[in-house]
Amino acid sequence: MISLIIGILVSLAVTMAGTPMLIRLVHRLHYGQYIRQDGPKSHQIKRGTPTLGGVVINFAIVLGWGASALYRYCARGEAPSWSAVLVLFAMLSMGVLGFIDDFAKVRKKQNEGLTVEGKFIGQFILGTIYAVLALLVPTKSGFPSAQPGISFIEKPFVSFDFAGRALAIVLFVIWVNFLMTAWTNAVNLTDGLDGLAAGSSMISFAGYAIIAFWESYHIKGGDHQGYSYAVSDPLDLTIIAVCAAVACFGFLWYNSNPATIFMGDTGSLALGGLFAALSIATHTEFLAVIVGGLYVLEAMSDVIQVGYFKATHRRVFKMAPIHHHFELCGWTETKVVVRFWMVELLFVLCGLMVFYADWAARSGLL
Repeated sequence: MISLIIGILVSLAVTMAGTPMLIRLVHRLHYGQYIRQDGPKSHQIKRGTPTLGGVVINFAIVLGWGASALYRYCARGEAPSWSAVLVLFAMLSMGVLGFIDDFAKVRKKQNEGLTVEGKFIGQFILGTIYAVLALLVPTKSGFPSAQPGISFIEKPFVSFDFAGRALAIVLFVIWVNFLMTAWTNAVNLTDGLDGLAAGSSMISFAGYAIIAFWESYHIKGGDHQGYSYAVSDPLDLTIIAVCAAVACFGFLWYNSNPATIFMGDTGSLALGGLFAALSIATHTEFLAVIVGGLYVLEAMSDVIQVGYFKATHRRVFKMAPIHHHFELCGWTETKVVVRFWMVELLFVLCGLMVFYADWAARSGLL
């Protein structure tokens, strides 16, 4: 519990102290946000607002977990887990890709950075590296970081012949790439209003902190009764999820409407990569669709809008992603953001209920 508190305090301190420092630096470098011209007219006043706020979020999460890991090493001799390192690698690598995209926007002085193809190639390369490392790197808990399989809550250990195992590994790499690409782009689409991505991420990562903590309490081989999970180092995953929630909370102080800084793709891609990696590490890839339900709605609204327009040259929504639709319907930006937070909170609560119901059913309590 002390290690958890240390992670919370360090992440919050880094975010609260680091964000105003970054704002002054970005102002000095003239790295302001460029606004899409076809967006709501009310957004044009945001032009020039400092961006790259995701740098502070990423540092806050890493330093929060690092301080917690240092305490556990000094107090109990526990070495940092590779599971945590891999999850943080997924976050930071996607954050670097987002930073390149943000920097390209600043250099071009427009709202378009990397090409769509370039971003997808980067996501594919980084997703493949993460998938391979997750299969190869050993962990201190005795379980691999991931197994070549696809399941709802737990991936069973199975024995394949060489051809079967090779196929399973290939399918796992494809599966991880799909998750990484889907979640990074979904969070990126959600980051369209002041505080929307930061607030919804705070809620979703709080949900994952509860899931990972429950799995750590019911780790396979423990003394607790009921169904147990074959998950690698869930306590470390809990600390990372808590640090992510707290970092988003601290960033929200500066990112709420009217925002004094944006997280940019540096933040949204990193948070999407972290969300995907946590779902893989906790073996809750399908449950993540519920926990991250708001991200799914945002992404699907964009897919529906583009697909329907290409087929009929008509629009389903006034503008996509869907948060812009409600803006054009007359809702204030603050009302859209707060109500979308409420929607995400309901999704997380539903996800936690499904998670507990699954555990109770497997434990014979239902």
